[in-house]
Amino acid sequence: MDRVLSRDIKDHEGKEAELVGWVDTRRDHGKLIFIDLRDRTGVTQVVFIPKNKELHALAEKLRPEWVIKIKGTIGKRPAGMENPKIPSGYHELQATGLEIITEAKTPPIDVTGDGREIGEEIRMKYRYLDLRRPRMQKNLRMRAKVNKFIRDFLTERDFVEIETPDIGKSTPEGARDYLIPSRLYPGKFYALPQSPQQYKQLLMVAGMERYFQIVRCFRDEDTRGDRQPEFTQLDIEMSFTSQDEVLALIEELYAKMVKELYPEKKIKWSPFPRLNYADVMAKYHSDKPDLRDDKNDPNELAFAFVVNFPMFEWKETEKRWDAVHHPFTMPQVKDTDDFWAKFKKDPASIPAFQYDFVLNGYEIGGGSIRIHDPKLLAAVFEAMGNDPKDIQEKFGHMLEAFAYGVPPHGGIAPGIDRFMMILENEPNIREVIAFPKTGDGKDLMMDAPSEVSKEQLKELHISVEEKNKKK
Repeated sequence: MDRVLSRDIKDHEGKEAELVGWVDTRRDHGKLIFIDLRDRTGVTQVVFIPKNKELHALAEKLRPEWVIKIKGTIGKRPAGMENPKIPSGYHELQATGLEIITEAKTPPIDVTGDGREIGEEIRMKYRYLDLRRPRMQKNLRMRAKVNKFIRDFLTERDFVEIETPDIGKSTPEGARDYLIPSRLYPGKFYALPQSPQQYKQLLMVAGMERYFQIVRCFRDEDTRGDRQPEFTQLDIEMSFTSQDEVLALIEELYAKMVKELYPEKKIKWSPFPRLNYADVMAKYHSDKPDLRDDKNDPNELAFAFVVNFPMFEWKETEKRWDAVHHPFTMPQVKDTDDFWAKFKKDPASIPAFQYDFVLNGYEIGGGSIRIHDPKLLAAVFEAMGNDPKDIQEKFGHMLEAFAYGVPPHGGIAPGIDRFMMILENEPNIREVIAFPKTGDGKDLMMDAPSEVSKEQLKELHISVEEKNKKK
């Protein structure tokens, strides 16, 4: 007897089969008991007739979300009872055997609908139940297909997928680091990567030439509704490249991906326009404009690149110039002398080889051509107000590596979460992440962040300051 998935029962008409899954719904029609059995591919209607008293009595116990195994014969549904909206809608399983694998408490949330009417906090608390609903299953399965498409596309073009460390050195890259105390080296810390920026550039020094990774990034930022402490991006770096080559690669990847995986979506234009930053800001007052003809049409995709960002911006609170993107971005200058001449004259007027990838009013990626001259890199750090000793302490490993022959290189890092949110017409990125945090950075399902034992803290040589302690 074959085990069959819901999507395939139409191919087994007249045959005996076995199905496993969850009880989605139950209906009693007189003496007949109907259930919808849910598996990873859909639902199958199962009918229990009273002729088999023992089986019928067991079926009467069934409740939603019980896990069961059913045997029976696949036949056509009676005329007028078909459901053309689902793959199994013209067939049903006439049960001859039933095994209750596990029972289930009544779920605190309904998992059969799309869940939009349910409060997000309770959905997050019971995320393992929330993920059972078809909408969430589809989001995650399509995300997996997008990841596979990316891997296949880049691998075919001689890119090498390389994992970079998740624990490294804390360096200033624009956001706060998540710090990890070292047990073996008291008082010292690792940091989770804000991005693999330095590692991918070091891979270019290593001669890999074409690297990619679908990677987790971590940033300890202030809470915002549509940001996550951890997120996923497609990380790409290329040697001996140019801005035009990087953008052309991304355009080809995304155009082909949408055409194959989301054929119902319509890309507004080809090629994707490359818009000057100053012009975009003057016209749209935003560096991520929504360029759709119809802003209410979720199936219209208006991809664009924004180029020629300024290299520096003034940080009033810190009274210094900071990199708009990051300090490894190549300014549009001839050499170090030219850089200092332009910086002393007007830092804000120096453009950079920086580019953003935008879609329907969202930034979905950003990148740049990198500095490969160690003297120019040191000058940029110094221009940002870093003391030469601090530069050496925090980035000496990069400067040292660049002294051994580094090729010109550049890359881009499109975000996976936000792109999937747009493709799936979801209101926020939490709907396309399996186990997201809330807008204020909490994991309600695991109850994190949480306190740890005094023994753990002692082992790490850490003491915690107690706030609001009663005297």
